[in-house]
Amino acid sequence: MTATLPERLRDDPDFRRYWLARTLSFTGSMITAVAMPVLVYRLSGSTLLTASVTALEAAPYLVTGLFAGALSDRWNRRRVMVSADLVNAVVVGSIPLAHLLGVLTVVHALVVAFTVQAVYSFFDGANFGALPVLVGRARVAQANSAVWTASSLIELFVPTLAGLALAVLNPADLLALDALSFVASAIAVRAIVRALSEPRAGQAPLRPRVLLADIAEGIRFLVRHPGVRTMTMIGTLQSFAGGGFVGLMVVWCDRILHVGTSGVRFGIVWGAWGIGGLVAAVGLPRLLKRLAPAAITLYAVPTSAVLGIVTALVPRWELAAIALLLWGSAYILVIVNSISYRQQVTPEQLLGRVNTAGRMLSWGVGWTLGSITGGVLGSHYGIRTAMVVMGVFGFVGAVVAWTSPLRRIAANHDPGHDPLRA
Repeated sequence: MTATLPERLRDDPDFRRYWLARTLSFTGSMITAVAMPVLVYRLSGSTLLTASVTALEAAPYLVTGLFAGALSDRWNRRRVMVSADLVNAVVVGSIPLAHLLGVLTVVHALVVAFTVQAVYSFFDGANFGALPVLVGRARVAQANSAVWTASSLIELFVPTLAGLALAVLNPADLLALDALSFVASAIAVRAIVRALSEPRAGQAPLRPRVLLADIAEGIRFLVRHPGVRTMTMIGTLQSFAGGGFVGLMVVWCDRILHVGTSGVRFGIVWGAWGIGGLVAAVGLPRLLKRLAPAAITLYAVPTSAVLGIVTALVPRWELAAIALLLWGSAYILVIVNSISYRQQVTPEQLLGRVNTAGRMLSWGVGWTLGSITGGVLGSHYGIRTAMVVMGVFGFVGAVVAWTSPLRRIAANHDPGHDPLRA
């Protein structure tokens, strides 16, 4: 099947549909990423509750991640992705509706933040397995680069536009755009012609014991594969630091940088991270021609740690935007490289389980605990102090990287070697 695929991804109509779905969905999610914490902050005025929005972006993975991955390896991935999109359209749409009716509360917003990510974990599990099947393993990094490049461009412009819109609109009203983006994503995924799953033959009937065995199989692969295991540990530590920082960003912009929670300067600070992500996404395929994935992680992790501390200490919003741009480049490079590596070395029948298990640990555990910790520290010791403390954990990830099997894996890397035998 791989031999019949168009040589260039841009010439592949099914990849273009997949790319469109991811781009539309990310556009809406980026609006929500800006609007939701602002909504909670305006409703509550609480640093801790505002930081909890960021925590609730990842916490559902602790509850649903492993099950979502195992089930998505069994079910039709296209159906899972379309269904998850449509359910989330209804869930997110409940906020502008409640605001219109005058019954919106902080509790409602927090419940929606949790539910959306719980449902999205099923989309994520199916998506992790669908992409290698759709484009072939050899093009996974290139495909991820294309998706992350679009996402980074969105992250560059959408926060600025959202910041401007928040000056005249209630943040609840902006969430209607996210609801519509989920519908558009579902339509684009449904239009993909090629299969997103390989045939499943001889699977045992789905029972609780069988499902738990499926989950255990995915976890065993993650734990036993030295590269996947180490990158997951590093991702957890980096997400802990990043979750604590991002959870405080709205309050940081308002109280430390003095740019408020709307307007051009607020949008520029948020958008700067997107430029960094764009640099990482565009640069990864070029870096992989010269360096092994393990080597990229070894160099990017300490760079990210240093830049995280620098960002927390800058005194002005202009410098903060520049620092976020640089930090975003290193931070996102670690993430995209790790995801691409997992998708390349994991057998197809385990893709959903292994990737959601890795995401549960890095995103679910790391991001959630980091957001909560950052909120608590910010409430008691001040925003800047909390951000610096959280940034220190990036250095722990660097120590793990340089004392791990990644050094051996990088030294022994053979570009022509079958990744499934790594």
